[in-house]
Amino acid sequence: MNGRQCVHGWRRRRGERGQGGVEYVALIGVVAAIVGAILALTVPDDTSVALKDAVCRVVNAGDGGEGCDSGDGGGDDDGGGGDDGGGEIPEGPPGDPFQPAKCLLSQDQTKTTVVIQIVFIKISGSEQLKVQQWSDGTVTLERVTDSSVGVTASVSAGIPGLKDWGGSASLNGTYSKGKGQGGQWVFASNKSDDPQADLAANLSDAEEFAAALKQSDVCDAMIGSPVSPISQVGCKNNAVSQMQAANPERMPDVDITKTSTEVSGGVSFGKGFKKGAGGKDESGKSKDLGSISADGLSGSMTEDVVVLRTNTGVDAGKITFVYTFSVDGKGGQGAQGKATRMQQVAVTYDAATFDQEEKDGKEHRPEKLVITTSQENGEGVGVQVGAGANVPGTPVTIDVGGGGGNIKSQIHTESAEVALDNDADSKLVEDWLRGRGDFPASDVLPSPSDAAEVPGSDAGPLERLLHDKGKLSRLDYNANTDWWNASLGIGFGISAGQVTAGFKLFGIDITHEEKNQTITGNPSYATGPKNGGARPWVEWKNCTRTTPI
Repeated sequence: MNGRQCVHGWRRRRGERGQGGVEYVALIGVVAAIVGAILALTVPDDTSVALKDAVCRVVNAGDGGEGCDSGDGGGDDDGGGGDDGGGEIPEGPPGDPFQPAKCLLSQDQTKTTVVIQIVFIKISGSEQLKVQQWSDGTVTLERVTDSSVGVTASVSAGIPGLKDWGGSASLNGTYSKGKGQGGQWVFASNKSDDPQADLAANLSDAEEFAAALKQSDVCDAMIGSPVSPISQVGCKNNAVSQMQAANPERMPDVDITKTSTEVSGGVSFGKGFKKGAGGKDESGKSKDLGSISADGLSGSMTEDVVVLRTNTGVDAGKITFVYTFSVDGKGGQGAQGKATRMQQVAVTYDAATFDQEEKDGKEHRPEKLVITTSQENGEGVGVQVGAGANVPGTPVTIDVGGGGGNIKSQIHTESAEVALDNDADSKLVEDWLRGRGDFPASDVLPSPSDAAEVPGSDAGPLERLLHDKGKLSRLDYNANTDWWNASLGIGFGISAGQVTAGFKLFGIDITHEEKNQTITGNPSYATGPKNGGARPWVEWKNCTRTTPI
């Protein structure tokens, strides 16, 4: 089986993979959770807290909204008995082999998404640029472009609990699949005994490279334009020279391909306007003039498979499959709430061996496993509104929309990394991923915090492997997200009583998001098992030796 086919096995059993009905059921679940959260928000006692709590419940619908009462961020697990960020963290033993070599200090991310809708078909394209600073003084720059095709539909109706607000709400849902590609560049040519100075120098190189990368895109856009071919070539050569001068180890260090599946749903509130007293004209007929609307809550579930082929550095010649499942919720006007839960499994193989095993139909043997989980909760200010007008004498409407805002959030991240240096451990992980054995990935995704505790009598072999050999770590970040959106659509609606089924004949939607996150709190890792089996959390010095720029 191809490594890309063992996606998200921990969420559903192998026999269900590839069945589109499962995704549609998931979409219904997301939308149902959103509607439930909206109805709970009709008369909130505390708007801010209620928004955070409702969004949290959308994201944690599978757990019954557990842990959402306060709206606080993640990180409430006690793990193996160490301090959880509320006070002094003890030092670990010198030269501890369980201490991870580096951590992510900060991340700046820019993403622009363009969505075009033709009737029920939705076509999406996005470009994402990400710059990451690491505690060992290195910097990575990653750019990925995505495209997807899906289906979408919506329905609107009057909701009794919202009559005083405006009397109507609409529900929408989308299912899409897509692919992406890109590259990652590592900037590590500045190496000394001072990782802080190295970080500053390598970040400068990365910024120069990013500027050259943007110039290269401008040069590519000249193709087919009136600009002379000589000028086009000169532009491109200058951009390439500037990229080479920025000293990445190779262009690119990592080749990236990506496939994704997304299901999403949302609720928006609106008020329609009719001509004449009581909404009727002189002849006594009802005549629609248009409407205004405001987004309430939206939610999405995304499954990504990213394949990384590394060309240089310590991981040269490796191929890594990264399987990510995330649930995202956002809602509110003026005061906004946002929450995201992410689960990720990354498995690394020797690329040449993997390719040959794939060709020969043999089982694979992974060399490294990394499990990462994160929870993000936040709030801020923002607005997303729309307005529509009817084309006289037709059921056609023209809609425009837009908005923007800022959300400040807290992110709690946990990770477990295991080097699979023997056949038994390698086979164990591969069997877990492929759904073989008594404890397949479809049954459980072990938590890094849980791995620091004494394994219970019912613990599976993977949980014991993570406890005995895993490098376990916990990090917290503060994040700031600025976003804006603009849309234009031509719609068509059919009404039956209080319910209206509608769709867009054509629509275009552009969203731009800039997000930066910076490490905070007390980074910690779990040292080796002590008497009784628990793994205490201690200070992660390899992470705190450098501060982000």
